[in-house]
Amino acid sequence: MPQLQNIVLTDRQATPVSHTFVPTNIDAQGVGTCSESSGVPIGENKLSVSHKVSGKKHKCEVRLAVPIVQNQTINGITSPVVVRTGSAFLTFIFDESSSEQERKDIVGMLQSSLDATKVLVNDTIVKLQGVY
Repeated sequence: MPQLQNIVLTDRQATPVSHTFVPTNIDAQGVGTCSESSGVPIGENKLSVSHKVSGKKHKCEVRLAVPIVQNQTINGITSPVVVRTGSAFLTFIFDESSSEQERKDIVGMLQSSLDATKVLVNDTIVKLQGVY
């Protein structure tokens, strides 16, 4: 069983930036959450990981939420406010009879599909273009 621990994720900046997420919580349903501190709690990036079993199916989820915060000034008082949040949800569902190699292959193919050179997936998600 993996322990909730620091995880470093890199973005796609021209010079990639490493984002360190540190453990913040494991809730009653077993969802582990890590956060990247921004100095403003409402603006923290959050990564969560979970595994649930239902019948003969294993459901594994990874979620990433990246809020964009701006300062708002009202009556001379400045406070941070979330103006939007980008989110991603990744769900894997495997039968209990699936092999480890089958699961590795699916993870690898999905990981490969997210490469910037894979125009079908990249341009749909990153450039918000429709498929034709």
